[in-house]
Amino acid sequence: MSALFQNYAKYPLTFIKGEGCKLTDDKGETYFDFGSGISVVNLGHSNPAVTKAITDQSGTLIHTSNLYSIPVQERLADKLSRRGFHGSLFFCNSGLEANEAALKLARIYGNTKYEGKRLRVLTLENSFHGRSFMTLSATGQEKIKKGFEPVADFFTHIPLNDISALKNEIDKGDVVAFMLELVQGEGGLDMIEADYLKQCAELCKKEGVLLIFDEIQTAFCRTGKFFAYEHFGVEPDIMTLAKGIANGVPMGAVMAKPEIAEYLVPGTHGTTFGGNFLACAAAESVFDTMNADGFIEAVSEKGAYMKEALENIFENSDVTVLGLGMMLGIKVPGKQKEFISKAIGNKLLLVPAGNDVVRIYAPLNISEDDIDRGLELISKTAAEMGLGG
Repeated sequence: MSALFQNYAKYPLTFIKGEGCKLTDDKGETYFDFGSGISVVNLGHSNPAVTKAITDQSGTLIHTSNLYSIPVQERLADKLSRRGFHGSLFFCNSGLEANEAALKLARIYGNTKYEGKRLRVLTLENSFHGRSFMTLSATGQEKIKKGFEPVADFFTHIPLNDISALKNEIDKGDVVAFMLELVQGEGGLDMIEADYLKQCAELCKKEGVLLIFDEIQTAFCRTGKFFAYEHFGVEPDIMTLAKGIANGVPMGAVMAKPEIAEYLVPGTHGTTFGGNFLACAAAESVFDTMNADGFIEAVSEKGAYMKEALENIFENSDVTVLGLGMMLGIKVPGKQKEFISKAIGNKLLLVPAGNDVVRIYAPLNISEDDIDRGLELISKTAAEMGLGG
């Protein structure tokens, strides 16, 4: 029996090599990876630029801790700040840690500025923000909390796209922040409505409530914009990042407006590994690749092409195509697990989500030929299940 904890429901696959959108298993079989490690390896496996950055940095210096200046960390922070809303950056190791830091920042902000009178944080029903006690408490899914009760009691979950529900909670006077995903990745690709988000931003600004965007899964061009909030013309006060930030090297980040970030003074928060030389070198390579001329436009074009193709494949079925940019999915009522299993049989890897959704997250730099081959495998799987194709 394995010495590992048995807390993952794993597929019976073992991969030993990857290149681009393809993975090779221990039997020599090749699979198309349309999951990208759950939107992490957005530049494909063994990306040459990222590999070189990691190799070069590992031969020089990997880690010293945040007791000392880290030049590559400073460069990366400056690049992300200028590409975003000119906020200050904190680097950590994962999306969970980024959300934890953002929530701590909101709490110390509320406790200091409002003398402890504002302590509640609002999040959305069906949201997902992590699995630490703080972030599972923030998550609007009861199944994530099962067995871990009692959870933190200062979170209130409200319906998606319901401005009156938000207003009713803010009117109680004890809300410090509203945290939301612009596309609910784990929840099943439900998306924020543009008018609702603008009303949220106006209301939060008027009432002094911090607006936090969890862009763990949506940032780094996955939706066809560098950050998903760019689709809506609304900027957050705090934003959390991870997954695609370093193409598989564990990393997370928080960006916050400087006047909010300043509440985390020395001694209030920290991390041993966060933002070390190796992680920042990988992330800087990812940033430079994605920020190059034409990259985002190509992602948007590929996403539109794939979404139209998926709609054609499933037009005569009860399957719904969802998503934005290359953050795509299909809702397969009652047949999610079967679809993913059959896709694996066809040498295609897909990712499950809530509400019977199958996520389709191809690498952002995938070639047109590989897109078409992946779509053929989706069509084949659909036909085998009588769902079109």
